[in-house]
Amino acid sequence: MTSQLSRRELALAAACAPLLAGCRSMAQDSDSSPLFRISLAQWSLHRTIRAGELTALDFPQHARDVYGIEAVEYVNQFFADRAEDPAWINALRQRAEDAGVRSVLIMVDGEGSLAASDSAERARAIRNHVKWLGAAANLGCHAMRVNAAGDGDPAEMQRRAADSLVQLADHAVGYQLNVIVENHGGLSSNGAWLSGVMRIADHPRVGTLPDFGNFRIQGDEWYDRYLGSQEMMPFAKAVSAKSHDFDADGNEVHTDYRRMMRIVLDAGYRGFVGVEYEGDSLSEHDGIVATQRLLERVREELAPEFA
Repeated sequence: MTSQLSRRELALAAACAPLLAGCRSMAQDSDSSPLFRISLAQWSLHRTIRAGELTALDFPQHARDVYGIEAVEYVNQFFADRAEDPAWINALRQRAEDAGVRSVLIMVDGEGSLAASDSAERARAIRNHVKWLGAAANLGCHAMRVNAAGDGDPAEMQRRAADSLVQLADHAVGYQLNVIVENHGGLSSNGAWLSGVMRIADHPRVGTLPDFGNFRIQGDEWYDRYLGSQEMMPFAKAVSAKSHDFDADGNEVHTDYRRMMRIVLDAGYRGFVGVEYEGDSLSEHDGIVATQRLLERVREELAPEFA
């Protein structure tokens, strides 16, 4: 078994090594212009895809042609049986390259609970996630997004989640990939709890994906989205601009995007911010456009402040 010290040394060495060009680059891009870049989360089109009106293979070209967006974030639910199908993954990569679109990350769901109290269940979940590292690497992504779901005592869940994340990150080192956790319900939507997981994991390839809207812990219990984002941003390797509803001025009614993006930028983040429309009041197309325009407007307004 690899020692704790040698594992950390290996991870740190890989993290400091020169990164691959293009899509392989880390989310924290050194390019200062623009202030941040905009990507499109595949989930924004989940109804369109499930209705058979858009295929997973056509998604990158659609992002470029319809929205002029240069980068995409995949959701494994739309090609759940393709993780170990290199021909299909290579075809998707080629579609993205042909469209001039960067593959940023894969959001992985449905592969088990990484903080489960049952050790066999947890080990199975880790194995299930490992195969998506290969798919993410073949696509040229910089990260695989996972969930920190589990059961039992919150402190024990933290330790189990951190242990699973470190095991996945040790696999990810060879692929130059990050393993990142989204606030996605339950304790993971508690910013203090999730930032605690990050501190326990203490691995350069483990990080967070703060989502502006996913701070519902259960039922009517919500965590403060601004506090939660502040707590998660020191570990962020991606950011999701979740949106649901807009007012007549084009502002998201549940999230103050200016306040939220100041939190993001104050943390030094300059990577991709993903458009993730999840509302019902607008069509998926119109919701994506509204979110994109809001991000562009906020970016322009904040540019002088963060120049």
